[in-house]
Amino acid sequence: MVLADLPASTTGPDAAVVRVLSYNVRSLRDDREALARVIRACAPDVVCVQEAPRFFRWRKAAAWLARETGLVYATGGATAAGPMILTSLRAHVERSEDILLPRVPGLHRRGFATAVLRFGGGHRDPEGTGGTESTGGAESTGGTGGTGGTGGTGAIRLGVISCHLSLAAAERYDQAGMLLDRIAALGVPYAVAAGDINEQPDGRAFRRIAGTLRDGWATEPWGSEATFDPGDPRRRIDALFATDGIEIIGCGVPSGLPGVDDADLRAATDHLPVLAALRLPRTPASSA
Repeated sequence: MVLADLPASTTGPDAAVVRVLSYNVRSLRDDREALARVIRACAPDVVCVQEAPRFFRWRKAAAWLARETGLVYATGGATAAGPMILTSLRAHVERSEDILLPRVPGLHRRGFATAVLRFGGGHRDPEGTGGTESTGGAESTGGTGGTGGTGGTGAIRLGVISCHLSLAAAERYDQAGMLLDRIAALGVPYAVAAGDINEQPDGRAFRRIAGTLRDGWATEPWGSEATFDPGDPRRRIDALFATDGIEIIGCGVPSGLPGVDDADLRAATDHLPVLAALRLPRTPASSA
């Protein structure tokens, strides 16, 4: 069955429409070409990657993924313990920062890849700032100016966090709180957090996030729901959350979207992607 596409990316006088994709790519250990085809077919402005390559020559692998999908590397990867953010050229990176979360002995260290992006209105601002101070017990691995801060009248700012929460329930719940702290610390009118939550919507960590942010699928379901695993998807453990003020046009797994082949979805990695179209109204606060 063919799935009707979400609205295309646009920037108008009243709002910008931004397409955000969240995808656990399992360190590119599966069919890379299938993965690239899926991402290209989704036509995202922003990709929140989980399990990005993070060991030997990880930057080369990240560059390959960006190049093959027509995107650019913004931040993350090994420096965020796996989460990464890619963007289209439409997004101007105002600032970015990779956050390492507190280490729990015996468990894999986790992190957040974070960025503040601008859409529309903008030339680069030579006075663009670097990363912000870390909060919530997290350790910053160093902010960058990305492609440079972008000023420009009428630009709409969007904060983005790519996350991959713990397999351990107690640690995962704590990380959900750190995620909410980080969203608040971005200091922007609109923000999204997307990633592998490692928990279904009835779990404590998932409910903690959804108690403050809006769950994209629950708000405006589109496509299919379950994200794990591609061979027989029955669980929704990957999600996108948005702050108030963002209109979620649609959010879900793009199974059946033209160009997204079921065989590619099964071959690309061990998770299904989540795609959302978001409308960001232009208000005086949106470019503050």
